[in-house]
Amino acid sequence: MIIDADTHISPTRESGNSLLVEELIERMDAAGVEKALTWIQPPYIRSRLDDSLRYLYDSTRRFPERLIGFGWVDPNLGLQNGFDTIKRCVEEYGFHGVKLNGAQNTFYLDDEAVSLPLVEAVVRLGKPVAFHCGADVRDYTHPSLIATVAKRFPEAKFIMVHMGGASFDDFSRAAIAAAKECPNITLIGSAIRTIPLLRAIRELGSERIAFGSDTPFELMYLEVAKYRAFIDAELSPEDGENLMWRTIATVLDV
Repeated sequence: MIIDADTHISPTRESGNSLLVEELIERMDAAGVEKALTWIQPPYIRSRLDDSLRYLYDSTRRFPERLIGFGWVDPNLGLQNGFDTIKRCVEEYGFHGVKLNGAQNTFYLDDEAVSLPLVEAVVRLGKPVAFHCGADVRDYTHPSLIATVAKRFPEAKFIMVHMGGASFDDFSRAAIAAAKECPNITLIGSAIRTIPLLRAIRELGSERIAFGSDTPFELMYLEVAKYRAFIDAELSPEDGENLMWRTIATVLDV
């Protein structure tokens, strides 16, 4: 069993490497991935957010056994819009949680007025919150900001996508430290090198970390092959199962 915990689809091919849902399914088949946690993909055009989320919903209806839909909210559209989007994503679309991306949408993840009310709205609905956590835009998405939010809502589940990678820089040590402080944070090992990944497993345990390919920004079959080689050389079969499916299945209750 493999669950890819970081994939993106788009209703258009405007971006150079955008994937339609049919293409994502083809890549999953080629890589031997049974299920994929899926959210929307650039171009992040605010006027098209509703259309992109509807496309994701329709895609999950077409491939219910393959796709695990996850919503998206942009605080820059206003709190009421955000509340409405979260409600639609969870109650109407049945998504498994909602993602906030401070790098793409330009906001601080722990902003008291901008983002925390939306995080609280997701938490009240009993769903996990995913954050982009990369070194690409460090001020907005640093792991310490996610730790601040996770401490604010200790009863909630938080997903740290990229665990401080997604750039030539690397904030993985800060991501590991945040997860140590906050047992309600799960790391997604996408767009991150294997040495930080191994460090995270040794310090946190494999039950706190999940495989993600960051498709289409990386090639899924190569990321799967990398993880398989990594598991064979460094980890136990149980750790491998945690990484490749059990951790994220537990977080999302799938």
